[in-house]
Amino acid sequence: MPKGTKLALVFGSIPFVTLVFALPLVNRIKPIILGFPFVLFWIILWVFLTPFILMAAYWAEKKFNKSGEAGDS
Repeated sequence: MPKGTKLALVFGSIPFVTLVFALPLVNRIKPIILGFPFVLFWIILWVFLTPFILMAAYWAEKKFNKSGEAGDS
């Protein structure tokens, strides 16, 4: 597997891990941030951060896999 593909998979797994596995760890009502309970703020934060992380994954894939094709080995 090319280096860019591995890096893109790592980047892509960050939102998944933070929303699925870390959610029980941050399941708190207090503190209140911007008027939201902490758990709701956490979810909204990661929903907004996910496109930027996936964009970084795309750039990593494109940079390290010079052909621009994700399926090339």
